[in-house]
Amino acid sequence: MTHTQERGVTELPNDRRPVVEMRDVSIAFGNVQALDRVSMRLLPGEIHALMGENGAGKSTLIKALTGVYSIDTGRIVVGGEEHEFATPAAAQAAGISTVYQEVNLVPNLTVAENMLLGREPRRFGGINMGAMNRRARATLERLGLDINPGSLLGHHPIAVQQLVAIARAVDVDARVVILDEPTSSLDAEEVQKLFDVMRRLREHGVAVLFVSHFLDQVYEIADRMTILRNGRLVEERMVAETSQLELVRLMIGRELEVLDRLDRDHGRAAPNSATPVLTAVGLGRKGSLEATDLTLFEGEVVGIAGLLGSGRTELARLLFGADTADHGGLEVRSTRRRLRSPRHAIDRKIAFSSEDRKAEGVIGDLTVADNMLLALQASRGWLRPIPSATRAKLVREYIQALDIRPTDPNALMRNLSGGNQQKVLLARWLITEPDVLILDEPTRGIDIGAKAQIQTMVADLAAKGMSVLFISAELEEVLRLSHRVVVMRDRRKIRELANEDVSVGDLLEIIAGETRQTELEGPA
Repeated sequence: MTHTQERGVTELPNDRRPVVEMRDVSIAFGNVQALDRVSMRLLPGEIHALMGENGAGKSTLIKALTGVYSIDTGRIVVGGEEHEFATPAAAQAAGISTVYQEVNLVPNLTVAENMLLGREPRRFGGINMGAMNRRARATLERLGLDINPGSLLGHHPIAVQQLVAIARAVDVDARVVILDEPTSSLDAEEVQKLFDVMRRLREHGVAVLFVSHFLDQVYEIADRMTILRNGRLVEERMVAETSQLELVRLMIGRELEVLDRLDRDHGRAAPNSATPVLTAVGLGRKGSLEATDLTLFEGEVVGIAGLLGSGRTELARLLFGADTADHGGLEVRSTRRRLRSPRHAIDRKIAFSSEDRKAEGVIGDLTVADNMLLALQASRGWLRPIPSATRAKLVREYIQALDIRPTDPNALMRNLSGGNQQKVLLARWLITEPDVLILDEPTRGIDIGAKAQIQTMVADLAAKGMSVLFISAELEEVLRLSHRVVVMRDRRKIRELANEDVSVGDLLEIIAGETRQTELEGPA
C-alpha cells in the first residue's frame, strides 16, 4: 500500500524520504490501550506538529520514539533502518533528541559544560575547557544564539535554558529534535527567539517535532501535522490546508457547543447575591503585593487579569494563607479571620489550586484516588482515616463527574496526561465542599477539550452558589467566565469592572495603562 492510499496520510514529494517512520505502533498499559496502531512520519527540513487533546497519546508516542517505552507491536524506522530503542541513549545515538517542557540540565554548570556533558573534549587526561567553550560557541552561533558558553546556566532565564537544551541536541548531530511544550513558560519575545532557532534547524535539514497546545503558534511555525485522538491516528495534514476550526474538530471529535454556550453567556449580569463570602481589606505583603481590597460574593466568578508578575498569584496565596500578610486582613462571611496557614483556610471552606501543579499539586507516585482525597484527609487529620466505602464512593463520583481518564482509581498520578492531572486536582478541592474556590491558571498547558470541560465546571459551580476566583493569562478565558474582572499591574490592583460588553482590547488598554476615562471604569 502506498502512502497516498493510507487513510489520513498526505502524499509526499518524490524527493522527500522520511527520516523517521513509526508504523502501526501500539502500546498498552494493563487494560488501557494508550496507542492503537498509530503511524507518524517526520521529514528532514520540516517542522511537524503533533496535535491532540490531553490523553490523545502524544506523550506516549514520543516516549515510544525515544526509547522510554517499549512498543508492543509496530515498527520504528530511522534513516531507512528498523530500530528497537531499549533506552533513550539508544534513540539519541540514532540521532533523536528531546527537549522537554521542564529543562533537564544542570544549573550549577556552565552553558558549555551542559552542552557537552558526558562528551567533553579532553587533553592530558583532563577536560579541555578551551576546546569545550570553542565548540559550544560554534554550535550556539550556528543557531544564531548570543549566549556566553562560560556563563552559569542557572543565571539564565528558562527561555535561554531551553535554547541551550536545543543547542545540546544539535551538538550531538541530531537528525530529529523533539520539542515538548517548549513555549508554555515563555513570553511573546522569547517564543519568537525559539522560533528563529527552529527555522534554522529546518534550514539545516533537521526534522523538528513540535508539541504545543497553542494553536496560533502551530499555524505560525509548523509545516505538517499529525493529529491523534484517544490513542489513534486521526489524520496527517498540511497545516496551511487546514483551518483552526477544522483542526479543533479533528482533535476533540465533537463540536464546541460547550465554549459556544459560554461565549453566548459572556457579559451576563452578576448573580443577585448580596452575601459576601470572602473579603480582603487592605491585604498585602511587603515586596509582594500592595494593599488590596476585594470582595467575593456567593455564586460569582471574579476574574483576575494581568501580566506575569502583576501580583495575581501573590494575591491568591495571601487569600489562602499560603503566604502571610503583613498588613490588612480577611473577613470570612463578615467575620474577621487570620489565616496563618492553608490548613486554617481549608477549615474555613477556602480551596486553592496552584498554577504550579507539578511542584505544588501532583504527587506522582500516589494513585489517582490518594491524590484526590488528600485535602479531605488533611482536614480530618491523619488519625481519622476516611472510611473505605466513603473513599470509593467519592472517587467514583468525581472520576465520572469530571471525565477523568483513565477511569482506574488505582492508576499512578504520574501516568496521567496534564489535563487529567488537573481534573484530579480540581476534584481534590471540590471533595472538601468549599465556599470559595481559587483557581490559578487551571487550564494552562492542557488541550482545548479538557479546557472546555473545566470552564464549564467553573460556570456550573458558580451557578450552584460557589464563589470562584479565576486567574488566567488568557484574557478571552477571563472574559468568558467572569461576572467581574479585577485588573492588576505592578503588584497592585488598578481596576475593577463589571463584565458588561468588555473586550480583550479594553483589558489590554487597562493593563498597558492607556485606558481612556470611559464607562468601563469601575471602583479602583
